[in-house]
Amino acid sequence: MMKQIALGSQGLVVSKLGLGCMGMSEFYGPSDEAQNLATLHRALELGITFWDTSDMYGPHTNERLLGKILAQRRDDVVLATKFGITRDASGGMALNSRPEYVREACDASLQRLGTDVIDLYYQHRVDPEVPIEETVGAMAELVAAGKVRYLGLSEASADEIRRASDVAPISALQTEYSLWSREVEAEILPTTRELGIGFVAYSPLGRGFLTGQIASRDDLDKSDYRLNSPRFSEENMERNLALAEHVIELAAARHVTPAQLALGWVLTRGEDVTAIPGTKHIRYLEENAGAMDIGFSAEELAEIDALFPVGVAAGSRY
Repeated sequence: MMKQIALGSQGLVVSKLGLGCMGMSEFYGPSDEAQNLATLHRALELGITFWDTSDMYGPHTNERLLGKILAQRRDDVVLATKFGITRDASGGMALNSRPEYVREACDASLQRLGTDVIDLYYQHRVDPEVPIEETVGAMAELVAAGKVRYLGLSEASADEIRRASDVAPISALQTEYSLWSREVEAEILPTTRELGIGFVAYSPLGRGFLTGQIASRDDLDKSDYRLNSPRFSEENMERNLALAEHVIELAAARHVTPAQLALGWVLTRGEDVTAIPGTKHIRYLEENAGAMDIGFSAEELAEIDALFPVGVAAGSRY
């Protein structure tokens, strides 16, 4: 039985290990709908019931994909989706968190997902053109209307988190967190813990780099967005491959896979932390579930701290 945790102090309960569904629609190369649906069904069998999507994944197709499972299994899933990043016909992206758009986006997501309520609704990115107080005020109206149960933010600063919390209860803050992205430990995690907000770690496997499965850019499909990521560039590849090698060595010593070692470390960062690795494949989903059984001694954690300090990766996250 998958461990359940209270994500923040507002009453939201989720599986300790969740599932990021972004890659089932785009970004990480081609995917197959039948395979995606089979993976989602297997996630439920494993107790991985906290699912993360967004209206901009696809765009829109990811929510529709999840809706096919939700039609039969809605009560078994803790559903999180997001608004705030819009896309045009050419793929260009823009931020929009105006109150009127928040309401419009929520209604559209509810329709695509085939549900009458979203468990956790995130602002995908803070819109610098709209005071966060106005956006969160509109989100709180959705809770009052029964369309949303809990509110979340993604990639918000400590100050923005505080300002949002002054308007309405925030249950979760989602930000990248992994062995090569530990910046949240300085200010973000202390802030969420002070305010009773849960933490959702996305890309806990370094967008796949820390699994040991990527040896060069040639291992990625030509449509894979990671080819444009600074950490996957030719100039940064050698240094970052050395980081992946450390994970491989640590995992071999523990008789686990590199993915399990990297993910297991994130899962030990606190009872208020859940992780949402993404995958399209049942075998990787099952491998990720095995990370739940990994513990670390004080000596092992000290070794990891020495190998993976803040800022160790070559290249920025975006």
